[in-house]
Amino acid sequence: MIEMRLESQTASDGYPFHVVVWPPSGPARGRVLVIHGVQSHAGWYRSLGTTLAESGFETHFPDRRGSGANVQDRGHTPSARRLIDDVAERLKMLRESNPALPISLVGISWGGKTAVVTAADHPQLVDSLALICPGLEPRVGVSFLERLRIAWAFFMNRRKTFLIPLSDPALFTSSPSGQEFIMADCLSLRSATAGLLAASTFLDRWVRRALPRVKQPALLMLATEDRIVNNAKTLRRFERLASTDKEVIEYPGAHHTLEFEPDPRRYAHDLARWLDAHTRRSQPISDDTRS
Repeated sequence: MIEMRLESQTASDGYPFHVVVWPPSGPARGRVLVIHGVQSHAGWYRSLGTTLAESGFETHFPDRRGSGANVQDRGHTPSARRLIDDVAERLKMLRESNPALPISLVGISWGGKTAVVTAADHPQLVDSLALICPGLEPRVGVSFLERLRIAWAFFMNRRKTFLIPLSDPALFTSSPSGQEFIMADCLSLRSATAGLLAASTFLDRWVRRALPRVKQPALLMLATEDRIVNNAKTLRRFERLASTDKEVIEYPGAHHTLEFEPDPRRYAHDLARWLDAHTRRSQPISDDTRS
């Protein structure tokens, strides 16, 4: 049986991170780093972690600074660049600990923005890119007046908090049990500072510039009943990737968070199969030769 382990990592600016790692029971076929959404955290994706590990992929789920199990600076980030650096530092650690193993970067929902920019800025650290219902073109956002308040706070008090406009669990899933989980989850992020919300706006701009620079094999997974993401616009964004190896998988009837679908292992197995075909940096290496 696959058992997760908990790790901690300190960023270059001293911030301590909580990381959930799902190790494979046998030789690792590759490593996967998963970036979660704005409200979620590593604890939402147990099925994805176990399925990837069972398929031979060592899977890392760092909670974004200020979210999930990271209690310091709750809901805040110093800058958009800091978010990219946090991911790049973890990727660099994985690369240096075993250069032979391929590394795949997976961005879920809001985390898709960070994943695209990181893959473009640090191609030497990312061998393939997968985007799961990525927030490149959201349907849900704040009002014009709220954007003005956030902009004012960004210059006057970056730690002023605002509600994240995703309070209705039905936006994420139609599953009653999934909705109950989200409502009861004390680690979910329900408000964010002006600093984090402004960073999200900067990431939106950076994504537009990054898309033509992403050359790695890329996968896009979409839920046809997504109420958070505009699928048609997201597809057009995905086509702008420079990659010559792009694949799209759609899930009819599915909602935004595929982890809460009746069969969450379906998308996890699809991702594992795609990773197996697109991350052949080397042959698997046994546990005793890995760091």
